[in-house]
Amino acid sequence: MRDRSQRATISGIERRVYPVRLEVRAGPTADTATIEGYASVVEEPYQMFDWLGEYTEVVRSGAFARTLGANPQVQLLLNHGGLSMAYTKAGTLRLAEDSTGLYIGADLNTSRSDIRNMVTAIDDENVDEMSFAFRTTRQQWSPDYDQRDILEVDIHRGDVSVVNFGANPATSVAMRAQDFDRMPDDEARAIVERLQRRLAAPAAEPVHPLGLYLALAQAQG
Repeated sequence: MRDRSQRATISGIERRVYPVRLEVRAGPTADTATIEGYASVVEEPYQMFDWLGEYTEVVRSGAFARTLGANPQVQLLLNHGGLSMAYTKAGTLRLAEDSTGLYIGADLNTSRSDIRNMVTAIDDENVDEMSFAFRTTRQQWSPDYDQRDILEVDIHRGDVSVVNFGANPATSVAMRAQDFDRMPDDEARAIVERLQRRLAAPAAEPVHPLGLYLALAQAQG
């Protein structure tokens, strides 16, 4: 019998990706541009998936109030990596929560080639998703553990990112490394065997569970 209450265990850093409309505006000088959009939406249920199956998740209004009130240090990145493109501490990244979700406004130095390429991709509508990294500090689950309400998050020393294609909870599913780590041995073994069949792995070279864990951890990071 699967214990769905395991879902209530709060893990480490999480990420969510949302399709958004990113707006690009010219800055005050020729070498600057401003982008605006939303790194998260609130009160919009989406589907998630873990080793127990599918469940619903909702980021509730007010989830960002406490962390934003503490002046968090957050950077704007591309695909959660590389050099910072804007930074709250420098005043080039602005964050606020409104009725839609976590709003971001960033003033960018387009004399940098990486920023210029990102702005061009956004302006051409070739990139249209944003993600944010957070830690859940308060949550609530339904009695059957089929719905998770995220009530409060911490985004200090995290990031908001423009992303190509992320594991958007509204359109796809992704298993976190922590999920695999907590999974009962028989269920983990079943997943390994399923992956072996899918990848046509030779019987003499089985996929070791540790290798699968490390691959999942790398994909999550």
